[in-house]
Amino acid sequence: MTGSVLTIEVYSDVVCPWCYVGKRRLEQALESTGREESALVFWRPFQLNPTMPKEGMDRRVYLEAKFGGPGEMQAIENRISGAGASAGIEFAFERIARTPNTFDAHRLIWFAQQQGRQDAAVEDLFHGYFTEGLNIGEHDVLVSLAARAGLDGAAVGRFLQSQDGIEAVRQEEARGRQLGIRGVPYFLLNGKTVVSGAQPVETFLEAIEQTTR
Repeated sequence: MTGSVLTIEVYSDVVCPWCYVGKRRLEQALESTGREESALVFWRPFQLNPTMPKEGMDRRVYLEAKFGGPGEMQAIENRISGAGASAGIEFAFERIARTPNTFDAHRLIWFAQQQGRQDAAVEDLFHGYFTEGLNIGEHDVLVSLAARAGLDGAAVGRFLQSQDGIEAVRQEEARGRQLGIRGVPYFLLNGKTVVSGAQPVETFLEAIEQTTR
């Protein structure tokens, strides 16, 4: 099943826990089909909070306003934590103090693609935010995580201070809206097969089979 080309575009946001779970489930499906090395995976931007202030905001205030009181929020986090544990992710929501503006994180992901380190950068952004509670809206945090992912930290610092990647990320976001994407994660296989949401591994396997047969 490894003969035909498989390209996967993943629209996601690095503050979306289901996107992290979806990443793991996709990886499990690719591994079980022997495509973990040959599949071309591209991470595309989708800001869940495009109007978030540049400095972000208190996470608990933001989520309670969005989902209701602390009881509702705790129930949601418990459900996500269970899904994460089954996928090998240790969510540590109690460590996260702020919900950041993620535009610069998406710029970093775009930059990492040019350097051939995109998946590593996405992984470290997810882990940094959800397991370590780092504020991925801050440039110094992004530089540190980029270096961890094998990128040149100084080059990333210069990039973030520039205007590079801004228009490219906006165009990629606009394409997602043109595709009708309203929520993430959203997986587009070979430009034709869609998996929407952090679906079970079996759903990804079916989509890969359908796309490559």
